[in-house]
Amino acid sequence: MDEIKNRIKELTTILNEANYNYYNLDNPTITDQEYDKYIRELITLEEKYPDYADPNSPTKRVGGEAIDVFKKVAHKIPMISLANVFNEEEIREFTTRIKNAGFKPEYVCELKIDGLGVSLHYEHGKLIFAATRGDGQVGEDITHNVKTIKTVPLDLKRDIDIEVRGEIYMNKVTLEKLNREREKNGEVKLQNVRNAAAGSIRQLDPKIAAKRHLDTWIYHLPNPLDYGLKTHYEALEFMKELGFKVNPASKLVKDEEGILEYIKEYTAKRKDLPYEIDGVVIKVNNIAMQQELGSTVKYPRWATAYKFPAEEVLTKLKDIKFTVGRTGQITPNAVLDPVIVAGSTISRATLHNEDYCKMLDLRIGDIVAIKKAGDVIPEVVEPKIERRTGEEIPFKMITTCPICGSPLVKIGNVDYFCENSACPKKNIESLIHFASRNAMNIDGLGDEIIEDFYNEGLLKTIPDFYNLKNYRENITELEGYGAKKVSNILIAIEESKKNSLERLIFGLGITGIGAKNAKLLASTYKTMENLSKATYDDLIDIRDIGEILAQNIVSYFNNPLNLELINTLKDIGLNMTYIGNQIKSHPLITDKKFVITGTISFMSREDIKSLIESYGGKAVDSVSQKTDVVIVGDSPGSKYTKALSLGITIWNEEKFQEIVNNL
Repeated sequence: MDEIKNRIKELTTILNEANYNYYNLDNPTITDQEYDKYIRELITLEEKYPDYADPNSPTKRVGGEAIDVFKKVAHKIPMISLANVFNEEEIREFTTRIKNAGFKPEYVCELKIDGLGVSLHYEHGKLIFAATRGDGQVGEDITHNVKTIKTVPLDLKRDIDIEVRGEIYMNKVTLEKLNREREKNGEVKLQNVRNAAAGSIRQLDPKIAAKRHLDTWIYHLPNPLDYGLKTHYEALEFMKELGFKVNPASKLVKDEEGILEYIKEYTAKRKDLPYEIDGVVIKVNNIAMQQELGSTVKYPRWATAYKFPAEEVLTKLKDIKFTVGRTGQITPNAVLDPVIVAGSTISRATLHNEDYCKMLDLRIGDIVAIKKAGDVIPEVVEPKIERRTGEEIPFKMITTCPICGSPLVKIGNVDYFCENSACPKKNIESLIHFASRNAMNIDGLGDEIIEDFYNEGLLKTIPDFYNLKNYRENITELEGYGAKKVSNILIAIEESKKNSLERLIFGLGITGIGAKNAKLLASTYKTMENLSKATYDDLIDIRDIGEILAQNIVSYFNNPLNLELINTLKDIGLNMTYIGNQIKSHPLITDKKFVITGTISFMSREDIKSLIESYGGKAVDSVSQKTDVVIVGDSPGSKYTKALSLGITIWNEEKFQEIVNNL
């Protein structure tokens, strides 16, 4: 428990220091993504171990303290912050919690402006004072500077006592002009619009703030019921009528699909806006519902902020681990502090090879920037050298296999290999590859099961897959392997014997031959025997089979051990011919285009695509007017929203399973 207690203390220190630097000094020392990661971890730990929570925990507070050079102002109604969500699944969790509380609300979607929160107070329609958020309870009096902002009305259109809240911000063009002037004068450029706005509003001399051409959007009325207003959208219109600048992008939507469509729209428009936004704020529209839903100590339950996925985020490189692939290639991998990138949590990333690590001068303990290459594969971009403490450990390439201890051999200019043919990890990876979805597609034989069978001595070589039926009783005695599970695995193994030739070619693991080229070879040569006799000159005449692949194929079939393996598999009964596509027909599938979005619990995406293709349908990646059906699973993406807007037929999981069961 000391470890938990120390981690809570460590996180509390990190976040309190970050809050002070961000809110009091306008000098953020960690990124928003790092802050979000730490605050979520601390919330989780405090909920699980409440006795260890610090009374001054940053989870109980919002922002930092008011600085002494400004008069302190107490907020009669606290200016609490919003909880963050980062992807579609979390948005649906937010709306589901509200539904489960017995409500079916409309929502107002607003742009999340990257600026500085402000509270404006009026008496008899005249501006009395303006204050920052501060710590949510006490802010700073910034009236002298706010009066210089031309979009803040000094006199309202009605004689009214009112408090409104919004965001002070700086336009992109204004920041560019300001930085050009600062550069001319030899001054340091301002980093971003948020820092520029915050720094401007905290100037003691209002003449400086006036030159910065700040702006505002007003988006919140703390006490709408006092003015006879029943919805948040009515409050926005009311504030607009009084003379406040209210963002016209705010929109009333019916449900979560409307929320997702709004997010999609402004994700696309974001770069073209004259001001910076870092997300979308989602609020329950009905005020009575808001009050019933209430708030936690820190966040309202009726609102949340969706934050746009960062193109690049920072996290800590905790370690570098080396893995062995099925060809024996050694790959360094980054072990990272978990961080959210493009909506998903990343804790590991490939470092490619020794040269890549040395080029970046990576060191264990570095703060590194990572991104998703092509929105799929996490990649370390660079270390933040300015964040180094001197305790980081420089990268060092290993010289022996991390699994079997054999000396590594450098082949070519970059890659290291373990050439021990008996290396357990190398063998395990080869077996995993053989059984994988795009190879022999042996259902039920996942990575962990293959490792279990390997460690039990039941599965050492590829032919051993087809001898597992002789060890049914031994397998059933293993923990977690019931009779039905074992029976299903053995049936799948027997079924794999019928696979078309291309699956076997890919499963053999010929260097450089992927699933696509395996199918090309199978359709060209028709039988394994024909392929085994193909010459180098024959092979390089085939489209997409270049010199290197041709040499790899010839080398593979020139190895007597490989020929012996193929003959053994033939004797066992594996199909050695190209079957090709045996198209069946079904009125709901044949000649139709399908898009798959979300997770289907009973079938993988690849299996769904194969099924569609086997009945003469076509699986495509994007939704258009030419799409016939969208198959929707759990946590669907924006494709689902687009399909709804186009009126395309939707099959949910139950509908799809019903169709599959009747094929």
